Amino acid sequence: MTQKTYIPNIPAPLKKRLVIVGGGFAGLKLVQKSLCRDFQIVLLDKNNYHQFQPLLYQVATAGLEPSAISFPLRKVLQKEENIHFRVAEVLEILPETNEVKTNIGYLKYDFLVLATGADTNFFGQEIIERNALPMKSASDAILIRNTILENFEKALLQETPGEMEKYLNIALVGGGPTGVELAGALAEMKKYIFPKDYPELDLSKMRIVLFESSNLLAAMSAHASELSEKYLERMGVEVKTGIRVTGYDGTVATLSDGSTFETKTLVWAAGIKANLIAGLPKATIARGGRLLVDRYNLTKGYPNIFAIGDLALMETPKYPNGHPQVAQTAIQQAKLLAKNMKRLAAGKELLPFEYTNKGSLATIGRNRAVADLPGFKLRGFVAWALWSIVHLFTIMGVKNRFFVFLNWSWNYFTYDQSLRLLIKPKAPYKPNEVEVSQDRAESNINKKIAASKIISTLTPN
Repeated sequence: MTQKTYIPNIPAPLKKRLVIVGGGFAGLKLVQKSLCRDFQIVLLDKNNYHQFQPLLYQVATAGLEPSAISFPLRKVLQKEENIHFRVAEVLEILPETNEVKTNIGYLKYDFLVLATGADTNFFGQEIIERNALPMKSASDAILIRNTILENFEKALLQETPGEMEKYLNIALVGGGPTGVELAGALAEMKKYIFPKDYPELDLSKMRIVLFESSNLLAAMSAHASELSEKYLERMGVEVKTGIRVTGYDGTVATLSDGSTFETKTLVWAAGIKANLIAGLPKATIARGGRLLVDRYNLTKGYPNIFAIGDLALMETPKYPNGHPQVAQTAIQQAKLLAKNMKRLAAGKELLPFEYTNKGSLATIGRNRAVADLPGFKLRGFVAWALWSIVHLFTIMGVKNRFFVFLNWSWNYFTYDQSLRLLIKPKAPYKPNEVEVSQDRAESNINKKIAASKIISTLTPN
């Protein structure tokens, strides 16, 4: 039996150890609630930064740089004495021994909080997954930006209008906030940016098409859904509701109505699935890979494993199918869990979770947004201003807020996004077949020369 290797340089706890997996909205908010007075806290995340996902679409459309919406996790923890952070990917939960298995070793816990969030859901369509572009991380957003810019450069090299249009066309799948906001940003680039950058291209041939199987912004009101569709159509976006993308080979998207759409750029934002970790029984797993939890966010059947945020599915009379998988749910659950952990340490009764819906916002380009707030609805410039303020003050770090505000101000008054940089990582050098064969030939010659020298020294004169 292989001996377990435990993560080094984490001291033996003098208090109960609380292991938090995930540094997103839920995990980070939990860490910030001064739990280190009662627990030794170990935070694990596969990245060393927290990223503000609601603004990823602006990175993808060259409006913001990735560092403006990312914040180093270690900077958050600088003033805390009883918190340890490791860049690690949790591979499995071992509830029988109260351990987690990671790619850097094992770690014991007294209490475990799973806040791993969610990832893109391709609904089992492997071919689409291989060829489409997701947008759930900063690296995804950079890849989208690179793909769009690179395809425009390639469009300049095409000799026929038909081939050129494949590189100009952009397909977006999913009419939630991500798809709607990305469509609006791309429409503004088509109007204000691309004509100046690519005067040789006939941009009237460029099509931005948004496919949605139901209605736009389905989680919001019918008013917001209808208004967002009108906004997008006025901006030149083709909105195709009631149509699904059933296949995509990298050039042609096949649609549920039997038609096709040719494009070299297809962004998939049609759904999410929870980032589930192996080790828990199937009885704890609900639809979308979410973990069943009680009103205290305790995972079904386990007294010391909590799940919060997008990963958790809590069935309540008001939300029988679980709470919406949005940042507000994650933040509110983290805040209550922090209180409950302190009550747990003090031997007090836990408080049940009750979600407070503070409303929903979505922006559709400059001066256009929709807002469903408790008791009333907003639209147009007022909703857009509210969206901007809420997102600006939700970003972590004064410096990040300043740079985001600076970029937004510049873009607003100049109608220009200044981050249209095509930056790709340098690929490692790989010798071609000719070089490999030459190296082998030289190696064989050298071996023969060395062998002849050895023989000559052994041969008597």
